[in-house]
Amino acid sequence: MDELRRFRLALAAWAAGGAGASAAAEVARELADGGLRTIVLVEGSSDQVALEALATRYGRDLGAEGVAVVPLGGATNIGRFLDVCGPPGLDRPLAGLCDIGEERHFRRHLERVGLGSGLTHTSLETLGFQLCVADLEDELIRALGAEDVQQVIEAQGEMRPFRTFQGQPAQRERPVEHQLRRFMGTHSGRKALYAQALVAHLDLKRVPRPLERLLTRV
Repeated sequence: MDELRRFRLALAAWAAGGAGASAAAEVARELADGGLRTIVLVEGSSDQVALEALATRYGRDLGAEGVAVVPLGGATNIGRFLDVCGPPGLDRPLAGLCDIGEERHFRRHLERVGLGSGLTHTSLETLGFQLCVADLEDELIRALGAEDVQQVIEAQGEMRPFRTFQGQPAQRERPVEHQLRRFMGTHSGRKALYAQALVAHLDLKRVPRPLERLLTRV
């Protein structure tokens, strides 16, 4: 197991609390002291996959640069992770990515741990926390366009399941962009699969603003 994965696991165990939290905190602190520069908090594993894949396309290795991208397992867990990563815990420089619908959770807990007050959309971005209009999939679909996204789906051998999904009564009258976004969330692991595939297909002149700003920040 590489050190970055060990760090993520230790951080998650520390944030979860319970009997193993103290031991996990010791491991996380030890690994952080080994060259960790910045912690990037993202909502889920698909966000992590997309960010790391995009960094690779730019010729960067975030782990080697001392940047740990840490999935929260849901936006409502941001408070626990700020307790262990922010001033109350490791006190490392932070950045992050979240959906605009979850902004309130990030804003409230960033203020609670002393990383701002009266935070607005703009001041969150200045702090290093970028907001997706709906979610990461929406950002990538708009950047590529529906036709190119369907080409990616076809390359993954999933065009037939997608057409079946489009034919469902609840989907028939919805815009194709909405259908594409919903399709990516229908199976476990599909969001991460398409995060990787869509970033690989992305024109680097059309990188979604939240991802571009976040990578520039770190």
